[in-house]
Amino acid sequence: MIGGIVVLGVPTVTNQFVTFEFAKVAIFAIALMAVGGYTTAILVQRTGIPYWTTIPVAALVAGGFGFVIGIPALRLTGVYLALATFALALSVPPVLNHYDTFTGGHGGIVMPAVLPPFSLDLSQEQWLYYMDSGIALLLFVFAWGVVRSRTGRAFMAIRDSETAATASGISLAYYKTLAFGLSAAYAGVAGSLLAIATSYLNPDTFGLSLSLALLVGVVIGGLGLDFGAVFGSLFVVWLPYYAEKASGLHIGALSFAGKPDIFYGALLIVILFFAPNGAAGLLQRAWRWYLHRRTAVRSPLPEPVAER
Repeated sequence: MIGGIVVLGVPTVTNQFVTFEFAKVAIFAIALMAVGGYTTAILVQRTGIPYWTTIPVAALVAGGFGFVIGIPALRLTGVYLALATFALALSVPPVLNHYDTFTGGHGGIVMPAVLPPFSLDLSQEQWLYYMDSGIALLLFVFAWGVVRSRTGRAFMAIRDSETAATASGISLAYYKTLAFGLSAAYAGVAGSLLAIATSYLNPDTFGLSLSLALLVGVVIGGLGLDFGAVFGSLFVVWLPYYAEKASGLHIGALSFAGKPDIFYGALLIVILFFAPNGAAGLLQRAWRWYLHRRTAVRSPLPEPVAER
C-alpha cells in the first residue's frame, strides 16, 4: 500500500497537468524522483533535521530542476523528446554512482529509522501509511483544483490545439515550462517519500524498470482523466505482484516458472486492447452507459395519435 502511495504523485500530476506531449516525460520523472529522494537522504543524514521537514524542500529542489530542464526540452517534440527523456532516464544510475561523494555511490545512503513524531502511539508502518495517504490526498486535491483553474484551462487549450491557444494569447512556452516544473515537484515528493519509506537509497533504486512502470501506470490509468492516477498506481504496484505469483503455474508440459514478464506483458496487452483510454476511461464509459440506460427506461413512450 505504501508503494502505491509513493508512486501516486507522479501519475497524478502527469494525468492532470501533462495533457499534451508530456506523456513521454513520464520516463523523465525517474530523474526527478532521484533528485527528491537524494535531497531528503542527504539532508537527514548530514544535518540531522526531521525527515518530514525535507519533503517540501525536495519538492522545491526537484521543481526548480524540472523547470530549468524544461526550458531547453521544449525545443524538442515528438520522437526526439521521447528519445531525450529516455536517454536521461538511462543516465541516472551512472551519474549517481559518479558523484559518490554526495550519493554514497554503490553503497548508497542509510537513513535513521522513521519514527512517528510527537510521540504518537503508532507503529512505523501505520505512521508511514497515514503520512503517505495524507500527502497523496493533498497532492490530488491540489491537482484537481489547478486543472479547474485558469491555468488548467490554458493547459487544456494547449492540449486541444496549440495554434488556437496561441491565437487566444496563451503563452505556450510559459505554460509548458510550468507543467514541467509542477510535474517535477510532484516527482520530487514521490522520491522523498520513497527515501523515507525505505530508509535507504542507492543508484539502482532509480533504474529504468521503475521509469517504465511509471509510464505504464500513466497509460493504463487513463491519460488526462481525473482518477487515472489512482488506477495507474494500483496497476503499477499490484500487477507485477500477481504476475510473479502466476509465473509459478504449470499448464500441461508448459512451465512459466521465473517468467513473470510473460504474464505482465500479456495482461498489459489485454488491458490496452479492451480499455484504450485506461481503467478510468473504461469506468467513465460504463457510467455513461448506465446513465443512458437509466434515462431510457424512465422516459415514457409517446402515446399514439388516434387517426380521425
